[in-house]
Amino acid sequence: MRILITNDDGIGAPGLATLHEIACNVAGADGEVWTVAPAFEQSGVGHCINYIKPSMISKLEARRFALEGSPADCVLAGLGYLVDGPVDLVLSGVNRGNNAGENTVYSGTVGAAMEAALQGVRGIALSQFYGPGNVDLDDPFEAAATHGAACVTRLMEDAPWGGDDYKLFYNVNFPPVAAGKVRGLAAVAQGYRGDGRMGVSPQTAPSGREYLWIRGSAQGETTQDGTDVRANLDGWVSVTPMRCDLTCRAALGDLQGVLDDYG
Repeated sequence: MRILITNDDGIGAPGLATLHEIACNVAGADGEVWTVAPAFEQSGVGHCINYIKPSMISKLEARRFALEGSPADCVLAGLGYLVDGPVDLVLSGVNRGNNAGENTVYSGTVGAAMEAALQGVRGIALSQFYGPGNVDLDDPFEAAATHGAACVTRLMEDAPWGGDDYKLFYNVNFPPVAAGKVRGLAAVAQGYRGDGRMGVSPQTAPSGREYLWIRGSAQGETTQDGTDVRANLDGWVSVTPMRCDLTCRAALGDLQGVLDDYG
């Protein structure tokens, strides 16, 4: 098996080292793991692609590259140029912090798995929820490191991946607990915190110029039963099937009723 890994925290992020170990376990002794990750942190860029400017590539060692671009750019570079042969799986992460609830929409980690799916390759985004149960551990990524390979293997071997057009990809979040307290895997929907909106904090520099910091929301708020944040805070690894089709089909009938008498 040939696996491409990337992230949005950057080539030097500790979560990428955890992901490399996960990928090596999944690929097996005869497999290959290729790394193409952003040269600098790209958190919050979503599914951004840099098609109006070139991206510099730096080869750090065999099968390991840094790209001055987004996570989705890294997937495109790996699949289209850098990786020597067809890729069986793209893994993105392990993100420092959760990509559940509203965070999913902003996540560069999820954006990379999304791009893999658009390219017809299986993609899985992996993120490690941070909280009181794991933030002070010697390895805050312990839950992901311990359970990641088994989760990925289960999805690769048994989960649905089909679709005639937009292929499925998966968003996985590991709970904010020690590895021994993980309760299992849960198939859940994307949740809605309600207060998960981004905001802005204006600041004035000594020069008098005004700047804005983009700020997030509290991450400890839960979501509805059967959704990702609730599962994570209850100790479960959340697994959410996704696809790039953003259509709300439930609204199409009502919308057509609104539009029927136009003109």
